Amino acid sequence: MQINFTDTRPSDARLVAHIVDKGKMPSGLEASIDEGASVARFEGKPGQFFDSFVERGGKTVRVALAGAGEPGVDARHANLEKAGAALAASYLTSGAKEIVLDLSGSGLDHIEACAALLGLRLRSWRYDIYRTRMKDEQKVTLESVTVVGAPDGTEAEWANYAALAEGIDFTRELVAEPANKVYPVSFVERCEKRFDGTGAKLVVLDEDAMEELGMGALLGVGQGSEQPSRLLAIEWNGGGDEKPIAFVGKGVTFDTGGISIKPGPGMWDMKWDMGGAGAVAGAMLALVKRKAKANIVGVVGLVENMPDGKAQRPGDIVTSMSGQTIEVLNTDAEGRLVLCDALHWVQTEYSPARIVDFATLTGAMLIALGNEHGGMFANDDTLAEDLLAAGRQTGDKLWRMPLGPAYDKLIDSPISDMKNIGPREAGSITAAQFLKRFIMDDTPWAHCDIAGMVWSEKPGHTWGKGATGYGVRLMDQLVRNTIEN
Repeated sequence: MQINFTDTRPSDARLVAHIVDKGKMPSGLEASIDEGASVARFEGKPGQFFDSFVERGGKTVRVALAGAGEPGVDARHANLEKAGAALAASYLTSGAKEIVLDLSGSGLDHIEACAALLGLRLRSWRYDIYRTRMKDEQKVTLESVTVVGAPDGTEAEWANYAALAEGIDFTRELVAEPANKVYPVSFVERCEKRFDGTGAKLVVLDEDAMEELGMGALLGVGQGSEQPSRLLAIEWNGGGDEKPIAFVGKGVTFDTGGISIKPGPGMWDMKWDMGGAGAVAGAMLALVKRKAKANIVGVVGLVENMPDGKAQRPGDIVTSMSGQTIEVLNTDAEGRLVLCDALHWVQTEYSPARIVDFATLTGAMLIALGNEHGGMFANDDTLAEDLLAAGRQTGDKLWRMPLGPAYDKLIDSPISDMKNIGPREAGSITAAQFLKRFIMDDTPWAHCDIAGMVWSEKPGHTWGKGATGYGVRLMDQLVRNTIEN
C-alpha cells in the first residue's frame, strides 16, 4: 500500500474520503452528502462509515466519510485507526485502485493524521500467497492512498508510523504462516533477512550453545522434534549507556502438546503458538526501522513441541539454566519451560532495567478474558501502569491479574524445586507464578498472556480474519512513553 502526500486534490480523483469527528461534518460537502449522512444516521462515531455519489465537474465522484469519535479521549489514537481502517475495509476489493484522503479542515494534528493512515494501512494487509483460485471480486485492488491537506509534519512523522506498520505486518506474516514454513530455523532466517542492513545486531544460539549454558527446560520441550531449537536475540542500541528494556517472546512454532497430546480438533490453530515471539520480532523491526532512541533487546525462544520417541515424558525432571529443577507433569505446559530459560539468559547477558514477556501461554486466559484483553501480571506497579496506559492508547488492551504467595505454593513439587502445572483452578496465575521464580533481584517484570489476542476468527477494526499483529503497538508505545519522552 503506497501512501503519497500532495497539497492539492488530483483533478481525476474518483474516490474522495474524509475523517469526521463525532457531530462535526466537514465544510464544503454537497447538500446531498449532508442529507444522505443524516438519513443514514451517520454521526461520526468511531469506525462508522458512510459513502455516496455526487457529480463534480461533469464526473461522478464517490465521497466517503469515516467516523473518528470525540476528540480528547484516551482512545483517540485507536479511534482514528478505526476510521482509517473503515476506509480500507470498504474499498480493499471494491475495484478502486486509489483513495484520495482529504484532511483539509479536519482539525487533526499530524500525530492524529498518522493514526488514521496507520489504521488504513493495517486493515489493507492480506496474505494470499497460497491462494491460487480466487475470483476477481475477492482480489485486492486498492493500491495507493493520496493524502491531501495533511497537517504540517504529517509526512515526516509518517515514516515512523510506516515502520510500525511494517513491524505489525511482519508479525502477522510469521503468525499466519503454517508450521511447515515457519519453524525455529526458518524463523531465525526470516529475521536475519528482515533486519539485514538495519543496524540491529542478531545473536543466535543453537542447541549445542544452549546445552553448554544449561538450558534444560527449553531444550526439553524441543527434544521430540526433528526441527532443532534456537534462541534468538535482536539488539538495538539507540539510547546511549542506559540499561536496555527487554522483550521476551514464547516461540513454540507448533504445539501438539507433546506426549500430553492435544485433541485433534483445533490443533491446527497451534501454528500460532509462537505469537509472542512473532510480536517481539515485529516490535523490534518497528523500533529498529524508526531508529528508536532507546536501548532494547528482543529475545525469543524457538522450539517445536512434538510427541516423538525422544520427547520428554510427564514426570520427567529438567534442570533450567538458573539451576532450578522442574518436574514436568504436563508436556503441554511447555511455553513456561521455554520462557524460563530465555528470561534467565536475558538477565545474565544484558542486565535489563525492565523485562516484559509475551506468550500465548494458557487456555485459561482465553476463558477468563476472551478476545478483548490480554492478561497482564507484574511484580512492579509502575511497569504495570505503564503497560496498561500503552494498551489504552493503542487499542492493544491489557487487564491486570493477581500474583501472590498463596498461588505460588500451588506449583511446589515434592520431588523438585517446582512443577510446571498447578491445579485446574487459577491456571493462568500459576503459570505467571512459575515465570516469576526466574526473575532475579526484583527486576521490574511483567508477563503478558496473549492467548486470546494473536489470532481472530472474525475481522476486527484493523485486521481481517486471522493474524492480528497484537502486541507490536503495545511495545512500541511503551518505549515511546517511558524511554523516548
